[in-house]
Amino acid sequence: MNLVIISGLSGSGKSTALHTLEDMGYYCIDNLPIGLLEAFSSEFNKPHLKEITRAAVGIDARNHPDQISDLPAIIGKLQELGIDCKILFLQAENYTLLKRFSETRRKHPLTDPTTPLADAIKKERELLAPLAARADLFIDTSRTNVHQLRNLVRECIGAQETSGLSMVLRSFGYKHGVPADADFVFDARCLPNPHWEHGLRELTGLDNEVIEFLDGEPLVHEFYRQLEEFLATWVPCYGHDNRSYLSIAVGCTGGQHRSVYLVERLAKDLGEQFGGIVTRHRELE
Repeated sequence: MNLVIISGLSGSGKSTALHTLEDMGYYCIDNLPIGLLEAFSSEFNKPHLKEITRAAVGIDARNHPDQISDLPAIIGKLQELGIDCKILFLQAENYTLLKRFSETRRKHPLTDPTTPLADAIKKERELLAPLAARADLFIDTSRTNVHQLRNLVRECIGAQETSGLSMVLRSFGYKHGVPADADFVFDARCLPNPHWEHGLRELTGLDNEVIEFLDGEPLVHEFYRQLEEFLATWVPCYGHDNRSYLSIAVGCTGGQHRSVYLVERLAKDLGEQFGGIVTRHRELE
């Protein structure tokens, strides 16, 4: 039995993630009280529900703080019963959450006449901190739209099911900010920049002309050799530690050329060793 617990900040995309898993064939239920999690899971041992092997539940800050703090122990009990239990946690920057609630005009679950929206978001972060710390898959949706989030959840959860370790390789531009959910961040701004080469500025690291330019630079080859060697050496250690998700970000100035080139090359080479690799080019999306 595979059980995915979806949690995170209100407005970060929990409903979208849950609906995505439902479309993937998961039996889903939203806003489940944590105290009912064991009973919910035990239901699937009954004969008429044996064919259901994948389920997902949404859990948020509407649970009592004591129940949230009890969740790690409950997960431990479920794992002893043979249930493969993972936590998917979604979050976003405060500015993004404020903007989303303003646009949708929906009420935050923790607001009341004495608690404004900004304070409710801060309170929710504090309440869900134990879940965030325990999360197996952590996604920041600050710069992710609904369609991108659906694809990311589908690819990450699907890759984890088949390979045991889902690895996301992501390119980004430093001038647009560092991804908040990255486990590793590598800076490629020291490499020759195709942006300054005639005819390459409007292209990306996916285009042959840019690839050929970077392939011809010895510094790029040395940077890539050390980066690939580092990941090939240490990524297996995370798999051995029962880690189910790893996010690796490679950045350059604008996120158009060098970082895209490196991510694509890493995905090809590391994919042969690990499989289950998802690539994302944030600035190209």
